[in-house]
Amino acid sequence: MLPVSDLTFFRSRESEMRKAAAESGLSNVRDRCERAAAAFAELADRAERSERNRELDRLRRAETVPAS
Repeated sequence: MLPVSDLTFFRSRESEMRKAAAESGLSNVRDRCERAAAAFAELADRAERSERNRELDRLRRAETVPAS
């Protein structure tokens, strides 16, 4: 199970990179920060999907376990 702190970290870094991109006067730095923000957003999205899929799998397994 992915700790919430990882998701929080990914979203926090995404936000920091977007802010750095907006504040940068250098196009190469802005581009680098925007690429980093996009990468952190993708990591967070994947983490959320994985967590959601794990929960769905857990619920499916709970439904198939015979009652005692």
